[in-house]
Amino acid sequence: MEEIKLYIEYVAKSIEIAGIITIIIGIVLAMGKFIFTLQGTVTRSYIILRQELGKAILLGLEILVAGDIIGTVVTEPTMDRVLSLAVIVLIRTFLSLSLEVEIEGRFPWQKKETKEK
Repeated sequence: MEEIKLYIEYVAKSIEIAGIITIIIGIVLAMGKFIFTLQGTVTRSYIILRQELGKAILLGLEILVAGDIIGTVVTEPTMDRVLSLAVIVLIRTFLSLSLEVEIEGRFPWQKKETKEK
């Protein structure tokens, strides 16, 4: 059983690393896209940059939450660890919600506005 816990801890750490790498790659791609439009004919937009950065951070946060959940479930589920996970998930959920509102301009549970013809 201890070997399985060890492997699952490695998986949890790997997922967390993947979340961090996702954020870093997303930031690099968004900044690169923004900087290289200086040379093209497409106009740069700060709003588009913010949306691209928000999407990268949002995806990375989702992956990090998954890693935290796996890591906490595998280790001893003491009350301290569970409360710690709850606080981490609440903070990351709030950040995710804030980023979603920033990117989309609406809450996730609101319907998209349809354009009338």
